[in-house]
Amino acid sequence: MDVDRYWIDGDYRQVMLAARELSANLSGKVTTWVNRHLQYTHGYGLTMCLAADKDDQGGPLFTVEDLPPKGSPAVSRPEIYYGTEMTSYQIVPTDVKEFDYPAGDQNVYTSYAGHGGVLLDSFWKKALFAWHQFDVSIVLSSYPSRQSRIQLWRTVQESVSRSAPFLTLDRDPYLVVDQGRLFWIQDAYTVADGFPYSEPAHDGFSYIRNSVKVVVDAYEGDVRFYVIDAADPVIRVYQAAFPSLFRSLDEMSPGLRQHLRYPPDLFEVQIDKFNTYHMTVPQVFYNREDVWVAPHEKFGGEAVQMEPYYVLMKLPGEDRLQFLLMTPVTPKDRDNMIAWIAARSDFPGYGEMIVYKLSKDSLILGPLQIEATIDQDTTIARQLTLWDQRGSRVIRGNLLVIPINQSFLYVEPVFLLAEGTNIPQLKRVIVSDGHHLAMEPTLTEALQVVFGKRPSTPEETTAAPQTPAAEEPREALSEAEQALRRGDWTAFGRAWERLRSLLER
Repeated sequence: MDVDRYWIDGDYRQVMLAARELSANLSGKVTTWVNRHLQYTHGYGLTMCLAADKDDQGGPLFTVEDLPPKGSPAVSRPEIYYGTEMTSYQIVPTDVKEFDYPAGDQNVYTSYAGHGGVLLDSFWKKALFAWHQFDVSIVLSSYPSRQSRIQLWRTVQESVSRSAPFLTLDRDPYLVVDQGRLFWIQDAYTVADGFPYSEPAHDGFSYIRNSVKVVVDAYEGDVRFYVIDAADPVIRVYQAAFPSLFRSLDEMSPGLRQHLRYPPDLFEVQIDKFNTYHMTVPQVFYNREDVWVAPHEKFGGEAVQMEPYYVLMKLPGEDRLQFLLMTPVTPKDRDNMIAWIAARSDFPGYGEMIVYKLSKDSLILGPLQIEATIDQDTTIARQLTLWDQRGSRVIRGNLLVIPINQSFLYVEPVFLLAEGTNIPQLKRVIVSDGHHLAMEPTLTEALQVVFGKRPSTPEETTAAPQTPAAEEPREALSEAEQALRRGDWTAFGRAWERLRSLLER
């Protein structure tokens, strides 16, 4: 599952998406050579859902679904011949039709029409690849023709590593839809282990730069390297050695450029070092008086280290909706929050780091303290215990810590998973501002409770007189809800402050 942002029906929305890749596990009698290498050759399409919406049953609200894929953004070339699960070679096209997708009682078939792979237009090429793959069927089979191609090293990371083995790759390539086609974006790093006056990271390197963005075409397999950090001296050396391999970032299509994001592996390395080297007073640094650490949260019934997460929002004091990678941090051996750190993923300003240092004079609750507050709330604990009985299981999702004006908002989803299924449904949303706590069916309702305005029933709404005094709170509430849907937390904070002042009159 990948997290990204797209324009959906005119709105800039955060989404979650996943490629429909072909399973490598063919069971029983279907594990024939023809099935594995000629017929079941590719994945097909993707699913995409809104990150901040759900359907009436608590399931995902899809923007792209079904086979063939329908929705926004439109996908006109859904076949996936190169991905993250492609472990074996394929020969395409051949006299055997390739499985595309099921349609009722029938299957839809296709034949590859791209240029990915190496032509098998001679006996000697077939013999060479038969020796390379230790598979004599490549020579003996009569299905391949002179137009057939053999596709090797079809996983994204293997394809990129064989093209540029001197680059270190991020652990998570992600899928992108651009102009109806599917692409994989892979972050690549230049690293070194002998940089002077530098403390090595856990993996042993003392120098790292995210200098290259790699784009892999999911249909053709084309691999293109774009330099995003032209000031990196290491990538300059590689560019001089391989001038035809690297391209300028200006050559990347605008659609793909909109989906670049700050890489999580680099962010975690930077946070790990900044947690110590934010101390600039020599004596404080020497005594390690103010060391920060990654916070913990409750997940799966135990305390686990919180991972950075992506969110689409407006930062306090800014008016632009941005895609950020962010994380809170806590002091060592304590659970209160001491700072909040984010990295920008959008242009202009890509790669800029933002650090909100919090005052030590007042207590700002950290993620684990909020989790404890949830556990100690008798109403919430009673409801969760009731659901978490035989036949169902409660899953509390990742805790989000979002800055609003001069404070923080904590949001945690609650999912319910029925026994024997693997389809969790979002049933409640827990919200806290550090002082008040609420668990409601939707985020909007939980926010209304936290900020002192419980949702009215439809009957109350119908019966309420439309007086000028009643209209102002409704307008403020409507503004807050619209800002929430846009992810504009700054506008949301202003609207709630206005609503609170109106209700206190």
